[in-house]
Amino acid sequence: MEEVFYINKLINLVHSHNEWRSKQCINMIASENITSKFVDLLYNNDSRHRYAEGHPFKRYYQGTKYIDEIEVLANEIMSKLFDAKFVDLRPISGTIANASTFKALGKPGDTTMITPLSGGGHVSHSKYGIMGALGYNVIELPFDNEELNIDIDKAIKEIRKYKPVFIVLGGSLFLFPHPVREISEIAKEENSVLIFDAAHVLGLIAGKKFPHPLKEGADVMTSSTHKTFPGPQGGAVMSNEENIFKPIRKIIFPVFVSNHHLHRLAATAGAALEMLYYGEDYAEQIINNAKKLAESLFNRGFKVLGENKGFTQTHQVAVDVSALGGGAFAAKALEEANIIVNKNMLPWDTPDMIKNPSGLRIGVQEITRIGMKEDDMEIIASFFERVLIKKEDPMSVKKDVIEFRKQFNKIIYAFNLTKEQYDKLMA
Repeated sequence: MEEVFYINKLINLVHSHNEWRSKQCINMIASENITSKFVDLLYNNDSRHRYAEGHPFKRYYQGTKYIDEIEVLANEIMSKLFDAKFVDLRPISGTIANASTFKALGKPGDTTMITPLSGGGHVSHSKYGIMGALGYNVIELPFDNEELNIDIDKAIKEIRKYKPVFIVLGGSLFLFPHPVREISEIAKEENSVLIFDAAHVLGLIAGKKFPHPLKEGADVMTSSTHKTFPGPQGGAVMSNEENIFKPIRKIIFPVFVSNHHLHRLAATAGAALEMLYYGEDYAEQIINNAKKLAESLFNRGFKVLGENKGFTQTHQVAVDVSALGGGAFAAKALEEANIIVNKNMLPWDTPDMIKNPSGLRIGVQEITRIGMKEDDMEIIASFFERVLIKKEDPMSVKKDVIEFRKQFNKIIYAFNLTKEQYDKLMA
């Protein structure tokens, strides 16, 4: 019967994906992570069926008395973790967190300034994404290709010239902390709001291994909750400035979010609790692994960005593979060997190179969470070398990748539940 065919097809596809990505691959997409069994159990709850528009205890639906308490508790835990007075977890993604913040803080025709796309800025900040859709006049901040960071002296001049209604720092390709403190000083002089998109580094901030944007002078921090922060997919907005935060809350609902995917609230709180207890160790190991991987790739002949600055201070490593066929070619070859990375534009790439940019963006946060350490980065670098420099058949490397991956089948930096706790969540 037709329905049996489709049922079997769906089951087989999901099973194949799970087997491949969770057991046989080295996952190094910088924008991904995996949740613990504790977080998974919190995620799989009845509230995934329910609606709760509005704020806790002021809903447009009945039946939310426990959901209200969960949301308040989740905000409280995130507030404690990030030392932020105001937290809103209703955005269902980092892009929706950005959209709500951008719309609340200006109007069509206003000038904004962003980290350039070529310098690692996120598309949602740009004229091609949410910022453009909202009608802003978007100007890119000057970028120093040698330092791989905002050119602070030129940026100060440009901010004084254009007087943007707000400035956005943070990005997608993100090796070194942006100059938040310096930009915040000039932003205050020009009455500009400073927004920091912490999506990629939120877990490193939680683990106190990356400068905290709100403490460095940012007015608002937006984020997703599933990169270096190992929670379910979702978004967040945080601030210590009530006059800035209140307008954002009024935009999140009803403009960009109706029901805010309630089952993720408890799971996000669970991930935050894990970061309260294990975050510093986890973040430290992430950065150690990233630096070791970068060094190991460099020593094998790869052109790794940031050599003069210690390669990286985040979970990311960027490699120029233009001499090895380009980013698209290299990412595809590695995928055939069960190593998952993504092609990426580098600061000197031109728009016509978008389909095959110069770079690869590599993230170590997921492999760190399953227990890999510095010695394992040497092994991973050797896989890269075999595929991209020695030009071995990726299928032969794949066999060794699968065998290597078998050693890492447990999520660490996570809570282990008692049988009683487990049974209660499963009941």
